[in-house]
Amino acid sequence: MNIPNALTLFRFILIGVFPYLYFMEGQVNNKVWAFAVFLLAGVTDVLDGFIARRCNLITKWGKLMDPLADKLMLITVLVCLFIDKVIPLWAILIIALKELLMILGAAFLYRQRKVVVQANFYGKLATFLFYVAVTALIFRLPYANYIFGIAILSTIMALFKYTALNFKRAKKD
Repeated sequence: MNIPNALTLFRFILIGVFPYLYFMEGQVNNKVWAFAVFLLAGVTDVLDGFIARRCNLITKWGKLMDPLADKLMLITVLVCLFIDKVIPLWAILIIALKELLMILGAAFLYRQRKVVVQANFYGKLATFLFYVAVTALIFRLPYANYIFGIAILSTIMALFKYTALNFKRAKKD
């Protein structure tokens, strides 16, 4: 176990902490604390990737679990927002379908060609836009739904870009 992998493991723990804080009864700042957990998960994601690359601590476990932790945190937050009647079910279904397609595509490419799907600009942009959208949604900021719509469109675009880039890369190998 190295520091980047420990940070990823910590993010898995935060996935359970978020809904607990978000729905905690009787607390005035419960959504603020839940949001802090969401931000902490984002910071540890950036930090673990930076440390892994900088210190050459990249592991197979980290390559697989880091994106899984991110996807599970995002889905957890969106489900909480749905339960709280902030977003519609169709939005979660689109994002969950996209994530499922990404997982299945990555598994296929790895199994068939030993190609590891890596993050690219479009995926990182979509992730950033989701952080902005979740912030706006949790705090019920003006135009939050429009920002969320842009985040959904960006994640769909990222799926198409990932698909095109990685299947093109797989053909070369």
